Amino acid sequence: MSKVTLTNMCMIYDRKNHKVLVQERVQSWKGISFPGGHVEDGESLIDSTIREVKEETGLTVSNLEPCGVIYWFNDETGEKYFVFNYRTEVFSGELIHTTHEGNNFWVDIEDLANLNFSPGMEERLAMFLQKEYSEGFGVWNEYRPGQMKFQ
Repeated sequence: MSKVTLTNMCMIYDRKNHKVLVQERVQSWKGISFPGGHVEDGESLIDSTIREVKEETGLTVSNLEPCGVIYWFNDETGEKYFVFNYRTEVFSGELIHTTHEGNNFWVDIEDLANLNFSPGMEERLAMFLQKEYSEGFGVWNEYRPGQMKFQ
């Protein structure tokens, strides 16, 4: 049986100030991305996203809107890796600026494209910002990093 990994990511948008919350990751997938993490056994996708955002940022989010799925398939091992993407404008709490995952900070939405993103994150922005795509799919293996196709 092939391994399936379920993860999540959430863009938090502060409409009043035209800012989004980003995370400068220092452990895995280094660079700028949105908060998120792994879905635990027995946990719903939305509950896992709410939990991960709380753990990584200190913020409580709600009214999560699905904005696409990323699906990577390893054509040598059969491993499947899914990222369920959400966005929300509903949040409360006090931002934790630094955690073991990295630094969290607000950035003007107009300046978002100028950041040093985690690999492949820049291509995903259209899913979050314009709802341009609902799926990203890519095939990879040990010898080939893979290309993402969006539709």
